[in-house]
Amino acid sequence: MIKRLRGFRDITGEEAQKFRIIEEVSRKYLELLGYSEVRIPILEKTELFVRSIGDSTDIVRKEMFTFIDASGDSVSLRPEATAGMVRAYIEGNFYAKERITKVFTIGSMFRHERPQKGRFREFNQLDVEVFGSYGPLIDAELIWLITLILGELKIKDFRIEINTLGCSVCREKYKKLFSEFVNERLTCLCEDCKERAKKNPLRIFDCKKPECHSATQDAPLLFESLCEECMAHFGKFKELLAGFGIQTIHNNRLVRGLDYYTRTVFEVTSERLGAQKAFIAGGRYDNLVREMGGPNIPGIGFALGLERLSLILETYPKKEVPKVFIAYLGEEAKKRLFGIVKQLLDKNIPVYYELDDRSLKSQMRYANSLSVDYVVIIGEEEVKNGVVILRDMKNGTQNTYGIDFTQALAEILKSFPMR
Repeated sequence: MIKRLRGFRDITGEEAQKFRIIEEVSRKYLELLGYSEVRIPILEKTELFVRSIGDSTDIVRKEMFTFIDASGDSVSLRPEATAGMVRAYIEGNFYAKERITKVFTIGSMFRHERPQKGRFREFNQLDVEVFGSYGPLIDAELIWLITLILGELKIKDFRIEINTLGCSVCREKYKKLFSEFVNERLTCLCEDCKERAKKNPLRIFDCKKPECHSATQDAPLLFESLCEECMAHFGKFKELLAGFGIQTIHNNRLVRGLDYYTRTVFEVTSERLGAQKAFIAGGRYDNLVREMGGPNIPGIGFALGLERLSLILETYPKKEVPKVFIAYLGEEAKKRLFGIVKQLLDKNIPVYYELDDRSLKSQMRYANSLSVDYVVIIGEEEVKNGVVILRDMKNGTQNTYGIDFTQALAEILKSFPMR
């Protein structure tokens, strides 16, 4: 037997239902707020991710699924969606068609890392991006959007952590200050952070190892090096969040793990997820579109991890819909089958029936195994008399109705007034 690859899995049963609910609720609020869906490839040129994510990041250095294709090009499975969304924005000339672009995508991402709770080598994300606004209002709107989605899903045990990374000017000033601090403590850092100290010292803050956290506990803070403009942007952002009625925590160690972030960054976390507690994360990338060959247009976005959110999604709305099985006997009854099926589908009622010719007893056993609410029985006698039998599987009663099925359908719907 051929088994699935390590870190890859089949999503079935209740988890698949949770994914569907998360996607439905997310789409509802995204569409209400003017976001449109974009579907991007899962395979892109490796250069796209190197340029956008950064060649010093763990994702590019260690985690991407990269190979040489038949044309001799280096290609990679997407490890995140922002790079592909930016490429699509530039390649599709969205900036020439609209002043503000609000888009989202849902799909699989791939990273070759150690599988653990809520983290796999293939994982699913909702990715939301907005292009064209420098102001902090869209930063606040995205946080508000997240709270709308989580509110409808009845997720309560979460916190929103925010920070600012400043612009390239104040960040460069801080990097020098922080590098001097780190170089005095190199021996206390893990091997990965010693490498980060050479290429991108700010990413040391993203390390989860206790020794690195301890070594940087009294480090100077980037927040203390912000220029006036970046400080004003962050201050207005917090004011707007308060206006939306959203409570957040200023985590001045929050940096995010990708090189393209500027100014606003944020994470939504839950202690119920353990060490890897973030299940939504994002921020601004005001220089990325230009750096990838497009015009000088700002961007901001976030990614929501479906696997992690589904772990803390306990109660979710289950639709009150009846399930109906149609048991038929004989060729004449089979001819009537699809007319009845169509009437049920027109009322959004799930319908099941036997695909092979089997006895009534066998069909009723099958109906029981599906836990249906009603069985419609139609055989040669019923066809001859112009009727159908409707059996209520919950209480065992049954009644006879006209073969046009109108009365039987009304009886089914009476038990489910929500429909």
